[in-house]
Amino acid sequence: MTTHTAAEGHAAEEPFDASDPSLTRFDLVKEGARRDGVEIVHYAPRFPVPGTKAEKRIERVLALLFLLTGLMGTAFVVAYIAWPWHYGHGDETYQRLYPYYTPVLGATLGLALLTLGLGIITWSKKLLPEEVSVQSRHDGPSDRTEQRLTAATIVNMGDELGLKRRRFVGLAFLAGAAPLGAAAGAVLVGSLIKAPTQNGENVFFTTGWDPKKNDGKPVRLTHEDGTPIRPADISVGGQITVFPGIPGGATNKYADSPTLLIHLREDDALLTQKNAKPINVGSQWQNYVAYSKICTHAGCPASLYEQQTNRLLCPCHQSQFQITDNARPVFGPASRALPQLPITVDDEGYFVAVSDYKIAVGPAFWERP
Repeated sequence: MTTHTAAEGHAAEEPFDASDPSLTRFDLVKEGARRDGVEIVHYAPRFPVPGTKAEKRIERVLALLFLLTGLMGTAFVVAYIAWPWHYGHGDETYQRLYPYYTPVLGATLGLALLTLGLGIITWSKKLLPEEVSVQSRHDGPSDRTEQRLTAATIVNMGDELGLKRRRFVGLAFLAGAAPLGAAAGAVLVGSLIKAPTQNGENVFFTTGWDPKKNDGKPVRLTHEDGTPIRPADISVGGQITVFPGIPGGATNKYADSPTLLIHLREDDALLTQKNAKPINVGSQWQNYVAYSKICTHAGCPASLYEQQTNRLLCPCHQSQFQITDNARPVFGPASRALPQLPITVDDEGYFVAVSDYKIAVGPAFWERP
């Protein structure tokens, strides 16, 4: 390896006029490299004679790869928005297609990235000039001449890409990169198309607590075996897991519905009522509150209740929620409060849900004040 001193890296042995019109851009590139302590040992274009059949063949391969990138990126965006993503009960089309939603997203995005990577590698290996350079470090600021030399080097790199001469390849690259960029933003934009709650009502999802699942009548809170629950069934400071009192309410069909019903002590109940956010006002019945059991971090069952501190712990990643303050996360990775289920007691003395949850349950990112 050739070594240079700092002085040798900055000063030319002979005066050099960077504005000399007889100098080619590559002369400026070489001088800039030399002043920066770089020796260009070998430099040769891949195709000394432009427009050969071999060069055109590589360009067609590149165009095909980039167009495939665009096609797969477009397919990802279309599948993300239009493909059935949830189980449509009773709908044969949804039942047949929804299991492939995630595989289709993974395959299209994976192929888009693969073809883009292959295109970039092929471009660098088959079209860019061969170059071997040796560089040594040096310190110090750059003067005006070196700035011009650096600019010439950057412009020369653009020329080496051959975009001016290979417009078809450049357009194919843009055609492939644009849909891939759209795919990257599809998750953000797609999730903003429709909010799951409007005016306090679910418009994007429902759980087993939706009265529509019970012929428009409030859904009772029941044990796993379907037995309805009275206030006297829970001791002070105690809690139980409840399920929607509808057919299949305790099955995987309504896996988003398990709820923790808690009987608070008198002082804690008053504090909870005082701290209630606008969306949770009226959701508490006397000293009883009900919160979704689905952790807002990763969907694990948050069911370890510590009655002395009124904290609910999720055992998966140790997120903790303060029950007396809207089930607000106070520790761990969870960033959303647990949704509160509005409850009351019907004429027969059994707990019922006044409505469905007002915000999304589980690891979601929609929130209301």
